Amino acid sequence: MFFQDYKNHINEVEGIHFPSNSYRQMVLQPAYDEAKRHFLTSMVQIHIAHLKMLEEQGIVSTEDAKKIGKAIKKLDIEYYKTKDYNPQFEDLFFRIENKLIELGGDVAGNLHIARSRNDMGIAIYRMTLRKKLLSLMQELLDLRSSMIAFAEEHVDTIMIGYTHTQQAQPTTFAHYLKAVINQLTRDFGRLQAAYSTVNKSSMGAAALTTTGFNISRERMQELLAFDGIIENAWDAVAGADYIAEAASVVQLAALNLGRTSQDFLLWATQEFNAFRLASPYVQISSIMPQKRNPVSIEHTRSLLSAVVGDTDTVLKMIHNTPFGDIVDTEDDMQPYLWRAIDRLIGVYKLFGSLVITMNVNKENLLKRAQNSFANVTELADTLVRSEKISFRQSHSIVSRCVRTLMEAGEESLANLTWEMANDKSIEVTGKPLHIAKNDFYNALKPEYFVHVRKLLGGPAPDTMRHSLKIAENDAATMAEWVRDKVDAILQAEQKLDGMLQGWDTN
Repeated sequence: MFFQDYKNHINEVEGIHFPSNSYRQMVLQPAYDEAKRHFLTSMVQIHIAHLKMLEEQGIVSTEDAKKIGKAIKKLDIEYYKTKDYNPQFEDLFFRIENKLIELGGDVAGNLHIARSRNDMGIAIYRMTLRKKLLSLMQELLDLRSSMIAFAEEHVDTIMIGYTHTQQAQPTTFAHYLKAVINQLTRDFGRLQAAYSTVNKSSMGAAALTTTGFNISRERMQELLAFDGIIENAWDAVAGADYIAEAASVVQLAALNLGRTSQDFLLWATQEFNAFRLASPYVQISSIMPQKRNPVSIEHTRSLLSAVVGDTDTVLKMIHNTPFGDIVDTEDDMQPYLWRAIDRLIGVYKLFGSLVITMNVNKENLLKRAQNSFANVTELADTLVRSEKISFRQSHSIVSRCVRTLMEAGEESLANLTWEMANDKSIEVTGKPLHIAKNDFYNALKPEYFVHVRKLLGGPAPDTMRHSLKIAENDAATMAEWVRDKVDAILQAEQKLDGMLQGWDTN
């Protein structure tokens, strides 16, 4: 009796017809809300393209195509963008289909010939994702250009480079920034590859096995501005690696910039005093008047972690799912990647702005480099050349000098003298130094250290200017690639709109 009472209560609360209240609230309503925000335009475009293809293939007559086309034209897209979920229809697709039949009569039902929600849904997902990827790539290029401009201002800004979080060698701020620029370039390349995977047409796969109707998958690819066709119909509706690849690329891009934001957060401290953020990017304390909290960098790091979390959710939702049409890889999962991309777009914009407007403390960075032991690598290299000794011998001479200074409580090379090095040379090699004192002391300067590193990839100013110039030239090619993809989509959309207008006027 208790069980039956409990069951009756559940039926009363949940209802006895599909969908149950909890299913509607947890699944159908959220999916519908996402669909009306992201899918309506793509859905209508697929309707137009599919109808045109059916007409061209002689599967739907010209007269019927006009009737169906006029029905599509009458759809009030703005109405559906704001209308709440209606349990009468399982999802937005069925609601639109019902309206088309209402507007065009039973003949409008022929719009679904040789088509399934499966291949159509995947096409919509891909059309939505490709636009988001292009927006992300454009914002990445804007950040990259900002970083190039910023680096060009700092080819002579000497700073200490760190390895294992310890002072290593003198370099320049531009040298560090160019490494970040190169990383962004690789991120762009990975996004290009992901876009190529995403921008393939599933249309014509139908539910799983294509169709017996003589449709043209190639024409659908062309009309919807896809770059290719997913050849195998099972793969077209089952394959989720396109979104996994995109999620992985977006995740890696967030991880990459996250490492830089961590550096910047450390360098913004008073102890490092490497730069001062502009006022729009700092927040004052409610109690400590002296505080200039670098919250813009903090939020950058936090939001990038959120991007990593959302993309990780995508990968986890794909994990161990059957290789077939399954909801795990569809409506429930897609919004996580969209949100991740939208967040990364915003972070790119924020980070580029805070970098361009910051004031770098060049004098402090140079002074720190001068008052350190970071320059001794070049002294060791110089002694190899001047004394004709092995690097290990030279390394031993310099190492003994540094050890002596540190034991005396020194924290820099300020008191490293030619005479001290000469004594250590005699200890190690049995010979005095031949290097002139001027050359010896010059080798201790961070400016000299940087200027002699002219090899490809080094921080010497001329080398760095050349490297940045190449990066700047590459930007034009990268931007052109994005423009071409955007233009191809826009042109296809305009053609589809023209086809729709043609059916409506004839």
